[in-house]
Amino acid sequence: MPQIMNRKGVEFSVVLLETGVWRWQFQIDGTVRMGTTKTNLKGMAARKAEMRIDQELKMQRSLVRN
Repeated sequence: MPQIMNRKGVEFSVVLLETGVWRWQFQIDGTVRMGTTKTNLKGMAARKAEMRIDQELKMQRSLVRN
């Protein structure tokens, strides 16, 4: 069972698929985003998910301003 984490109000999870491969997933406004990261460290995989969440939130703010 994946551990649910939170970044800026967005819940996300990181799950080990196989040795050195993690899948991360989150949802913003009903749209699910997921990806994989090759690393042996769960923390690094979580950081990749956090960076992607930051990117998505930044794009949303940009669309709202225009």
